[in-house]
Amino acid sequence: MPRIVADTNIYISALNFSGMADEVLALGRAGPILDEIGGVLARKFRWSATRVREARAAIGDFTVLVHPREPVSVVREDEADNRILECALAAGADAIVTGDHHLLELGGGSLRTMKSER
Repeated sequence: MPRIVADTNIYISALNFSGMADEVLALGRAGPILDEIGGVLARKFRWSATRVREARAAIGDFTVLVHPREPVSVVREDEADNRILECALAAGADAIVTGDHHLLELGGGSLRTMKSER
């Protein structure tokens, strides 16, 4: 089974809209960017602190948390995207599943980016 890293937008879509993002998360095991996920849910979707904590705990039940040791600075337009790359490298991921155009533009090489549609 390939190792994948799901970008923050995959988690956000799964938690708010279901669809393909739910299927990706059901199949994959990845190290999420929990702080970013919580921040987006609170800021953009006005989730309460309690609901954010519950979502983080639920994500933690089926994922493996990685602690990147090597900083990456590849995506200049959105610095947070570099955290996804750092996690992918630390996890030894085969692919990143994302809807983020900055990461999709990096596709190719030894680490693939795969687009996920809602």
